[in-house]
Order: sequence, then C-alpha cells, then structure tokens
Amino acid sequence: MKKLGTILLVLFVLVCGLAIAQALRGGAQAGDPDPEQRLKELGIKLRTPPAPVANYVTAVRTGNLVFLAGHGPRKPEGGYVVGKVGRDLTLKQGYEAARLTAIDLLCSLKAEIGDLNKVKRVVKVMGMVNSAETFTEHPKVVNGCSDLLVAVFGDRGRHARCAVGMGSLPFNIPVEIDIIVEVE
Repeated sequence: MKKLGTILLVLFVLVCGLAIAQALRGGAQAGDPDPEQRLKELGIKLRTPPAPVANYVTAVRTGNLVFLAGHGPRKPEGGYVVGKVGRDLTLKQGYEAARLTAIDLLCSLKAEIGDLNKVKRVVKVMGMVNSAETFTEHPKVVNGCSDLLVAVFGDRGRHARCAVGMGSLPFNIPVEIDIIVEVE
C-alpha cells in the first residue's frame, strides 16, 4: 500500500510539473487546432499579402508581439469590396467583408512569422466599420473577422476587441481591421 501511495504521489508531481511547464511555455496546447490545417479544411488559400498603400509597414514585431497594420477586404479576384454597411451593403455583406479582411491579416501574419503555428494568442482586434449614420450593429460586422480567427486558432484565437463605426474609410472600404498577436 505504501508503494502505491508513493507511485501515485510521483505521478501527481509529474502531471503537475508537465501542466505547469506547458502553461509557462504557452503556445499551442494539446487539442488546439493546427492553423495551417484548419485553413485547408476551410478552403482558404493564403495569398501574397497586400502592399501598404502609404508610408507605413504591414507588420511590426517587437519582442513576442506582432502588430499588423489596418487591412481592408480584398476580393479573391482582385480589388476591394467597397461601400457603407447599412446603406450600400447589408449586415451579412459587411460580415463577409470582415472575414475577407481577416484572411488578408493572416496572409500578412504568415509572411511576417513564417508559420501560423507560432501564434500563441491573438491578443487584440480593432475593427472599424464604414457605416451609415443609423447603423448600430458594428460588433456583428466585426464578428466576420473574430469568428474566422477562432475557427483557425481555436481558443488561441479568442481576443479582446473593439468594433466602432466610422463616417468613412480609405477608398470607401466597408471595414478596416488591425490586430495584435503574441508569437513564440
């Protein structure tokens, strides 16, 4: 009986030690999706990231954080989705525009870090919605981005967020989104 108690104590210490080490290490946990595989399962192919349209860079890495500049919804066939949500575009079209924007954010992130499995956590999403004055469902639009990030990264994709309305955005795009990501 004493041997069994010793064995159980040793197993307990080992399991606790592994759990603590994994928590300190961060990053992908057992059961987290492989983001590269999830993109394939979702039928998403990452393209060459969009070039900056002014005097800035697409990504800045400082320490273990990557700050991605604001991105807009690039259509797969080229060009951008345009229009005000609540006037020219429906809520559903705004959601899809935010989803397209998330795909371009992932293109830029992958170009910066090389492998999306290096993502420890999506920290913050800032979503700006070009909307009609009477439109008030900005969070539902930005969900297009948030939902995709969670679908790709699992719990590592859950983030703090801001979703605000704007009177206009560059080139009349319906959404502009920037993100902050913690990486290994």
